[in-house]
Amino acid sequence: MMTRDSPDAILDSVSVEPPPLRANQEFDDFYAANVRALTSQLLAYTGNKAEAEDLVAEAFCRALARWKKVRDYQNPVAWVRRVAWNLATSQLRRRGVVQRFLNRQRETHETAPDGDRVDLMRALASIQPNHRKAVILRYMAGLTVSEIAEQEGTPEATVRSWLFRGKAALADRLSIRDEREQR
Repeated sequence: MMTRDSPDAILDSVSVEPPPLRANQEFDDFYAANVRALTSQLLAYTGNKAEAEDLVAEAFCRALARWKKVRDYQNPVAWVRRVAWNLATSQLRRRGVVQRFLNRQRETHETAPDGDRVDLMRALASIQPNHRKAVILRYMAGLTVSEIAEQEGTPEATVRSWLFRGKAALADRLSIRDEREQR
């Protein structure tokens, strides 16, 4: 008969089972056995080590998420390889689209504005907004007084007033002299 404190009773109460395997030990072994070869293959395809590592890691992540199904495939490594190659192909395709777009873009070089243009821009910036808008729409955009009035929702007489005042303000700021005054 065993007593509570006998050595046999203590041993019976202690479980001596081996530690359980990690739930993903099978996947970890699969990963360790195949990651280098797949990374080398993707490196040869992409030409970029960091990109190849990222693609292979993404493919293995997708395999892990579906491991119960993928492990039963006849060749699980072929599935992971296919996923990695599909990811690489998609990435290369996207990069090609971006490159074609960039190739169509032409860099334009604007000449620096001459002194007169700088003076005009400063003078325009210094007049009242309604006057500035009317002058720009009339003389740069080529709109008529009636078109400006319609766009601004104001009477034509008001637009004519804005134009008159705007031109007077610009003339004052730009020191424009009438040809008759210079004679």
